[in-house]
Amino acid sequence: MTDDLALSDLRILSFDEWCRLNGFSRSTGQRLMRDGKGPKFVRISTRRIGVALGENRRWLAARSEETAA
Repeated sequence: MTDDLALSDLRILSFDEWCRLNGFSRSTGQRLMRDGKGPKFVRISTRRIGVALGENRRWLAARSEETAA
């Protein structure tokens, strides 16, 4: 099971897949990338970028806030 999770963390999402997965528009994704507030991106080719699924998980965890009880 752990190996499956590690392998899925290596899966590269296209930029559009990443935006859809996180529930925001392409322009919001572009703004996050431009402002350096998004996850680390991977250059897939000269014209395409993507995000590793594991990097997206780490990025979301870093953005999570604990709520006061």
